[in-house]
Amino acid sequence: MTPARTTAGKARRMLAAVLTHGLLLLLAALTLGPFLWMIVTSFKSLAEVDRTSSLPAVWQWRNYGQVFREIAFARYYFNSVLVALWVTFLQCVTSSLAAFAFARLKWRGRDSVFKLYLATMMIPGVVTMIPNYALMVKLHLLDSYAGLIVPAAFGAFGTFLLRQFMIGIHPALDESAAIDGAGPWTTYSQIILPLVKPGLATLAIFTFLGTYTSFFWPLVMIKSDHLRTLPIGMLYFDSVYGKQTNLLMAASVMNVVPLIIVFAIAQKQLVRGIQLGAVKG
Repeated sequence: MTPARTTAGKARRMLAAVLTHGLLLLLAALTLGPFLWMIVTSFKSLAEVDRTSSLPAVWQWRNYGQVFREIAFARYYFNSVLVALWVTFLQCVTSSLAAFAFARLKWRGRDSVFKLYLATMMIPGVVTMIPNYALMVKLHLLDSYAGLIVPAAFGAFGTFLLRQFMIGIHPALDESAAIDGAGPWTTYSQIILPLVKPGLATLAIFTFLGTYTSFFWPLVMIKSDHLRTLPIGMLYFDSVYGKQTNLLMAASVMNVVPLIIVFAIAQKQLVRGIQLGAVKG
């Protein structure tokens, strides 16, 4: 290969790398744009929100303190975290038990039942909203923590995800455990469950984030102010009495930042769990 061709090849590779990185930077800027706007707006006065200037003339740090004076932010935050933690715990327990039954136990009609169970993922949530609400009314769980937690404690997605992990575990482990006298519960709790920790971590992250940011179901279920979750409580800043965009953005920043921190800490486990779950044994 001549030096001219070698130089031309390096130039093309360099140009391709520059274009690729430029495109990635552009996409990153577009992705971060709304988040940066939210942060900047949270430091503006209400009069400055609609102005075209990108930065506030005077940074209004007191907006964050004003959020706590306007609404019971700490209470709403506590409710959101409490409900999300309970739903995450129950989802992991119920989904892992169901996944163990579908992946490791042998019983008649297992695969057919799993297909029907999996088909429930195709049903939109708005379709089951009214039946679930009617059931909560009959069980007297309206306007309660239990009404927020119980309907979300079971899900086909978590069962499917953990089943993918469990079917990749060699059946010899179950046989060895049975020879040693272990029953299904011992096999599940002491052998299978420790091996699917990446899947449990992935499910826990998805469930916590989804429940923490849930809006419509808490809006339907909760009437008492002390039981409201954070997405519902922040509606106070956008009501018929006026729109306090600056305070809404300050509350949103305090709402989102902890989630970003949790995701940044757990992203390795999340990626590893997704990769392992995609491999079917």
